[in-house]
Parts: sequence; C-alpha cells; structure tokens
Amino acid sequence: MREYQYTIILHPDTERGGYTVTVPSLPGCITEGDTVEEAIAMAREAIQLYIESLIEDNLPVPEEHEHPQAITIHVAA
Repeated sequence: MREYQYTIILHPDTERGGYTVTVPSLPGCITEGDTVEEAIAMAREAIQLYIESLIEDNLPVPEEHEHPQAITIHVAA
C-alpha cells in the first residue's frame, strides 16, 4: 500500500459550528466535522476513498509535490 500526502483546508462554519474540509489537489473531495480532530479524521477517510475510486477506475492519482502554507495577517486600513 502506498502512502500519499495532501494539504487540507479547514473552513470554519460560523453559523452552524464545525468545519468543512476541502482538498485542493483532489477536486470535489469535500467533507466536514464538528471539531478540528473530527474534520481531520473525516478528511483522511474521504481522501482514502477518493484515491481508491481513482485506482479502481484506472485513473492517475494526483500527487502534491509542493505544499502551500496559509498565514493569517492583520491589516489596518
């Protein structure tokens, strides 16, 4: 079994709570969780299922070679 590494983005849901998770390198791979820990666990599962589906359909599995970094900055204007 091969191991892959992907960047995930956790988007806080300010109205309902919890997080929506997207995987930029895997279009359409989206999940959610009530806590950060649950969101990460759900992302792992979603990514695994996404990859298994690609392999089953004999499609290439995208690989991430560069991992983006997100930084929050404050700007007064």
